Amino acid sequence: MLKEEHEAPVLGPQSSVPTATTVINIRGETAVPDHIVWSLFNTIFLNWCCLGFAAFAYSVKSRDRKMVGDMIGARTYASTAKCLNTCALALGLLLTIAFITLFVTGSLMISQTISKMVRQYGGY
Repeated sequence: MLKEEHEAPVLGPQSSVPTATTVINIRGETAVPDHIVWSLFNTIFLNWCCLGFAAFAYSVKSRDRKMVGDMIGARTYASTAKCLNTCALALGLLLTIAFITLFVTGSLMISQTISKMVRQYGGY
């Protein structure tokens, strides 16, 4: 091919008006969080009804799907892991607060009962 065929012809004088450009951002693969750290935390500390362990299993499945390249499967498993982690965290906090409350009120009731018995029976 000739050199002249590849050059663009110049039409008229060059203007100083800025030309409008269009930028198209092409996204690569979006990152899918697998929530594995959160699941591990819930497994170790807040494993009520084995929800933390189930969330950890789904997080590992999500990570495996990401490694294979199945982003839809990874997103599905990650969503399930997030739901299980949320339930494990909420249930764990509620039950922990309930046990602390029961322990404190039980201790107060026992100490009041002992002090009543001491006053009533005179130390015997």
